[in-house]
Amino acid sequence: MSINFDAIYNRRNTNSLKWDQFKDRIKAKYNVHDSDDILPMWVADMDFAIPEVITDAIKERLDHPIFGYSYVSDLCKQAIQNWFIKRHNWKIETNTILFQQGVVPAIASIIETFTEPGDKVCISTPVYPAFFNIPKAQKREVVAVDLTLRNNAYEYDFVALEDAFKTGVKVYILCNPHNPGGVVWSEKDLETLVQLCIKYDVLLISDEIHADIVFEGYKHIPTLMVKDAEKAKIITCIAPTKTFNIAGIHAAMMVVPDNRLRMELSQNLQAHGLGDLNILAAPAVQAAYEKGEEWLDSMIQYISKNMDYVVEELNKIEGITVTKPNATYLLWIDYRETGLSESEMMERLLVKGRLAIEPGTKYEEAGRGFLRINVACPFETVKEGVQRFKKSLS
Repeated sequence: MSINFDAIYNRRNTNSLKWDQFKDRIKAKYNVHDSDDILPMWVADMDFAIPEVITDAIKERLDHPIFGYSYVSDLCKQAIQNWFIKRHNWKIETNTILFQQGVVPAIASIIETFTEPGDKVCISTPVYPAFFNIPKAQKREVVAVDLTLRNNAYEYDFVALEDAFKTGVKVYILCNPHNPGGVVWSEKDLETLVQLCIKYDVLLISDEIHADIVFEGYKHIPTLMVKDAEKAKIITCIAPTKTFNIAGIHAAMMVVPDNRLRMELSQNLQAHGLGDLNILAAPAVQAAYEKGEEWLDSMIQYISKNMDYVVEELNKIEGITVTKPNATYLLWIDYRETGLSESEMMERLLVKGRLAIEPGTKYEEAGRGFLRINVACPFETVKEGVQRFKKSLS
């Protein structure tokens, strides 16, 4: 397999959310109009070409001139199962898999199925915005419990979480590995969380979309594999989209071992006319899981080196602290010691540095004083981003 992560592709004017639409966003929020030269390192998609095996699989399907109704084949389901057995020692029974267009739509379907307007949905902040935006849009009450930052890494405050559960929480959404903090939660943490969900009859949604992008020395543990998981109500969301940079393909899976939960969730999907993957997503998923491992292993090594460089360089800046995460291709930058407000920092980044990265409050108030940067791009782009960051604070 030919792999060149140093190759730079021009993504401008390709209807790219990352490279094109961000201009409208910063104009609206930060009143920055001359944005053509701003470097976007914000949203979580990579600037790497996807594995050729996925492209080849899509081309092969395109060679057939008819695009009628389709379904997900047993071979595709077997590829999913084989991947998770090999990479995570997790055997997923194929009959427990339900398909959705993405992990965010999956979370929306689960919340809609198992809660009512006014019900409480609990999250641990800072966290990916969909975790609170989706429940709020569905008129659910979001209960946010802050994670504890210790030694530049997030930890659970299980006492505070249990206090929240006591108020009648119906659903808890777990982010594992954590976005934006990059934590791979330990088996002990997951066991404690599962026990709390059992004790208070809380449905646990486990978003494991970043599970495959874990660095050496750490191991992702699927929530459904921990002690007593079978006694809890757990639905795990997985996808190859972050792993292989195919978010635009729109493909995700919900693993639902509990028969009753799976039947109710399936009925909800049917009520919305949802079910299988589209005719191009299915071969893409199958090819990714059957033939994409070499690409992924090389990508993780490349990202790890990018991380090391950015951590070393940014920690030289007064007031900036950044630690290499356990997983993901996202760095969480602590700028609290600079004394700058979020609006001041964003103005410096966008106007002086010409760099677009994520403000911490996008991940709830617990993210104030932090920034999220995506380093899944060629090293030359990473170096340019670091120089722009330094210029912002010079």
